[in-house]
Amino acid sequence: MRLHTLSPAPGSRKKGKRLGRGIGSGLGKTSGRGHKGQKSRSGGYHKVGFEGGQMPIQRRLPKFGFTSHKGRMTEQVTLTEIASLGEEIITFALLKEKGLIRQITQHAKIFASGKIEKAVTIKGLAVTKGAKLAIEQVGGQVE
Repeated sequence: MRLHTLSPAPGSRKKGKRLGRGIGSGLGKTSGRGHKGQKSRSGGYHKVGFEGGQMPIQRRLPKFGFTSHKGRMTEQVTLTEIASLGEEIITFALLKEKGLIRQITQHAKIFASGKIEKAVTIKGLAVTKGAKLAIEQVGGQVE
């Protein structure tokens, strides 16, 4: 083997398109750039992220995270807290009244954290699968 006999494998090196070499080549006249407009001209470009004058997405979106307002109105209640109430029927209004959730809260969800020994009835509250199972195992129910 000699250096002057080395060549790439057949088909591995593709010939580049020869632009602007007459209509018979299929890439004459406009050289595959279409007609008119900024992109057809030499040196015609726009900066990355430019959206035609519309405010670009990287400027529309907030730069320092995002805080959901719904998250401020939602609270979690554990089974231990439910058990500590000592009530038969648990409602959203009762949780506010007993001070387990803040007055501005609009949504509350019961999570399966801790244990519950006594049967309770949950009305009008969101409950996780695990919490529902735990409540029903001690004879309670979720409505």
